Amino acid sequence: MKIIVGITGASGSIYAITLLRELFEQSLEVFGVCSDAGKIVMKEECGVSQEDFPFVNWYNSDDMFSLPASGSNFFDGMVIVPCSMNTLSCVANGLSNNLLQRAATVMLKESRKLVVVPRETPLSIIQIEAMSKLAAAGTIILPAAPAFYKKPNSIQDLVNFITNRITAQFIKPTPKQ
Repeated sequence: MKIIVGITGASGSIYAITLLRELFEQSLEVFGVCSDAGKIVMKEECGVSQEDFPFVNWYNSDDMFSLPASGSNFFDGMVIVPCSMNTLSCVANGLSNNLLQRAATVMLKESRKLVVVPRETPLSIIQIEAMSKLAAAGTIILPAAPAFYKKPNSIQDLVNFITNRITAQFIKPTPKQ
């Protein structure tokens, strides 16, 4: 299975880096597109860069001629985590200012799975309408809202809850016996 992970400049890079590792551990082929702001936030929040993930096939966010820019190249799905409201709004309105946005609009036009993980609060009516538009187009809106009923012991437990929910959108978990 080939999954594109888009990383924007919204806070929450820990979700992205945990997801990259989780998808790799599940033996998925992982492709990454990180916005310029996403690279900065990843470094500031987590002290990592794309080079720390050699198992990811990285594309430059300005390369509109790369594989994810065309529906002729098959990817099983895409997740944008964290998803800035700017990116979410652009995708909801069919704008493709960079490869990350273009890849997301390709997922929609090709009826492939698109998951967005917004990291914003509170939300304005404009942002809610953009999410509604994406949901109507088949996008899974998966807010970064961890559960506390599992009695987490650490921030990583909270992060893992979200990344496990994202992964489950692509790989159905096997029931534990």
